[in-house]
Amino acid sequence: MSGKPRLTYLNGRGRMEPIRWLLAAAGVEFEEVYLETKEQYEKLIKDGFLLFQQVPLVEIDGMKMVQTRAIMSYIAGKYNLYGKDLKERALIDMYVEGISDLMQMILMFPFSPPDAKEKNLESIKERATNRYFPVFEKVLKQHGQDFLVGNKFSWADVQLMEAILAVEEKVPDVLSGFPQLQVFKTKMSNMPTIKKFLQPGSPRKPPPDAHYVETVLKVFKK
Repeated sequence: MSGKPRLTYLNGRGRMEPIRWLLAAAGVEFEEVYLETKEQYEKLIKDGFLLFQQVPLVEIDGMKMVQTRAIMSYIAGKYNLYGKDLKERALIDMYVEGISDLMQMILMFPFSPPDAKEKNLESIKERATNRYFPVFEKVLKQHGQDFLVGNKFSWADVQLMEAILAVEEKVPDVLSGFPQLQVFKTKMSNMPTIKKFLQPGSPRKPPPDAHYVETVLKVFKK
């Protein structure tokens, strides 16, 4: 095995996508293994790879890490994207948790029953524009800096950028009332590591389609 982190998940966004984003933003190359069958998933459990019988699984620095939050905390700390002290880390944690709540709605959206899709889309738009994006608009406006915490690029910035793009796929004009976030998005898009990740052919996954939903249900069905 090479020294690159090895990511095991399905060939789609899901709970692995924020991990891909964070590694890419840190300029770290990684390898991926895709689960396509229930048998592959059950073998990982049987072989003791999955502590809580759940993926994502990230093999890094000799560890077999599970739990998205723990994996991302480790990567952020390792690559100096986690603030300079406990107070900055607490702020980053708060922002990340907030964004994760919004992303959870987006994560579950493809699995909505057809008759609930419109209602769920409206909920995503409402939460983004009234609860989550106003917080970050205000933070950036108040301190007048390029980044959310300590005027230094951090895990929180990566999460916010991912969330902005994910919401825009569903609500293209979602940033129309958020000038600071528009500027933030442009700056983030031009950071070399993120710019590379946004190019075609990168490890970034496309929005989930019917095939992805079908594979998820097949692999994880009880």
